[in-house]
Formats: sequence, structure tokens, C-alpha cells
Amino acid sequence: MVSEDDLRTVLEELHRLRTRVPQLTGALAAGVDGLVVAHDTPGVDPEGLAALTAASLGVSVRVADATGNGGLRELLVRGERGYVATYAAGRSAVLTLLAQDRVNVGRLHLEGRRSGARIGEVLDAAEAQAARNAPAREATAPPRTRPTRTPRTTTARTTTDS
Repeated sequence: MVSEDDLRTVLEELHRLRTRVPQLTGALAAGVDGLVVAHDTPGVDPEGLAALTAASLGVSVRVADATGNGGLRELLVRGERGYVATYAAGRSAVLTLLAQDRVNVGRLHLEGRRSGARIGEVLDAAEAQAARNAPAREATAPPRTRPTRTPRTTTARTTTDS
């Protein structure tokens, strides 16, 4: 589970990224499962974009694997009016950027990779913290007690009695 502070950190990174690359029209951090983590996507449905990103990732990962090029790092789609760039962000998230057609693609990649790495660090740390806390919660849970049984009136024991 990602804390409010971590979500705020990710959203702030998206805002800083849009400041560093003025031709960006949107930025979204999402899980590889297609769920939105944080977004700054005016005029674009973030849930729909996250779901489409997950679908395109599925195909892209298979293409990268089939060609022997290793794990997917990024995906770039060039449309008539702009770009959609997706970057790995840690173990289980991605950063998707929407940019105007006049964006400097080299700058887009440079800043996208950096922000993807930062966002990945935050989300991976939050995931690791949640994993560390999960056993601790179980340890602090009240111990299970057996239900109270009424005493038997006979002294005979069966194999299921303990």
C-alpha cells in the first residue's frame, strides 16, 4: 500500500517533469496492472490511459522477449499530433508521458527516464515497506484462542480428542 506522502511525492515529480519539459501535455504514473497511481493529465481520462498503457505493455514485453532484447525499458508511440512515451518505473509501475509533436524527443527520453527512476524508487520502497509490515501485523494480532468447551460427563476418550 502506498502512503499519502508517497503519492504526493509521485504527483510532485509529475508536476516537476511537466515544468522541465513544457511540451508535455500529460503525465501518468500507473501500475503495470493498469491502475492509476498519480496523474497530471488534463483533458485525458487517466483510468482509460492507464488501462491502455497496461495493454500496450503486455504486447511490448512480448515483442522484447521474442526478439531477445531483454526486459522492456520504454515504449514510444508517435502519432500525427504528438507522442506517447512509456518508461519503466521500478519493478511494478510505469510512467506514461503525453507530448506535443514539437517536443525534443531526446529531452523527452532523458527526463522521462530520470523521472521514471525516481518514481520507481518511491513506489518500490513503499512496496518493500508494506511487505515488511505485513508479517509485523500478523505478529501483533491477538493470539487465537480455542473456544471454551463444556466438560464431558464421561471419561472415555476418542482418537480425535486432544
